[in-house]
Amino acid sequence: MGSELEELKEQVSLLRKELSRVSDEAEVRKVHFKYGYYLDKCLYNEVVDMYADHPDTYVEFLGSRYRGKEGVKRLYNGRFQQAFVNGRNGPVHGFLLDHIMMQDIVDVDPSGTHAWCRMRALMQAGTHMSVRETHPRGHVQWWEGGLYENEYIKENGVWKLFRYRYFPFWHAEYEKGWSLTKENYVPWPTKTYPEDPLGPDEIIEQKMLWPDTRVVPFHYPHPVTGKQTADDDLRAPHFGKDASTAEAPLTLALPEGQSRPGAGKVWVSEGSVRVLPDLVQNP
Repeated sequence: MGSELEELKEQVSLLRKELSRVSDEAEVRKVHFKYGYYLDKCLYNEVVDMYADHPDTYVEFLGSRYRGKEGVKRLYNGRFQQAFVNGRNGPVHGFLLDHIMMQDIVDVDPSGTHAWCRMRALMQAGTHMSVRETHPRGHVQWWEGGLYENEYIKENGVWKLFRYRYFPFWHAEYEKGWSLTKENYVPWPTKTYPEDPLGPDEIIEQKMLWPDTRVVPFHYPHPVTGKQTADDDLRAPHFGKDASTAEAPLTLALPEGQSRPGAGKVWVSEGSVRVLPDLVQNP
């Protein structure tokens, strides 16, 4: 009888852990979807509040990083809010900025305080012809496709965006399509804060825009083989050329001054490794 009771207790403990993991994964997914709904309508104050107050918080975007909560505010309340809606918090008539979030893969570590999410975004954006004389973008419409490889942390019991990496890897004007998109469709930042009052805290070497088709690295190993995708396979050489001739592979490396105390640790859930050991955050 005693052994059966102990076995039952163990099963209950395992079920409790599994329920917590599934619940946390659902909450992380909801956090990102809610972020997307605020972003669609240029509710940048609400967007900024979705980010963690942790000093290691950052946004990596278009070859640059905005570090800390102040950097996050500079990007959303500064660059985006000024350019798209003239400084107000909320939409302006005739401006479209819809982000469809999909194909999400969420992994929460055993501590229940750190998570990864890979997700695809498809953006439809532009202005209605009726505002072509009053909106600074004139009359324009475009598509954008990108990938997130984000990290989230739980602060005071609430999941928040932590390390945000968005790779907007293709753009297309609606009338012409993606095959005629000019290279470097969105200009790279060239100045940092405070030289540029709305600029990033640092310029990084990692840049990618269509027709660059390198793979955004996966935070997880292959679910069947357990192997990490080889660096050369993440590159994108020209047809018939060797991988060595292509741009270096993209990475999920941390900026200077940040670390992963749990790097090298292996944790398994549902019989498989959920996050590459080098990317494990908690010891």
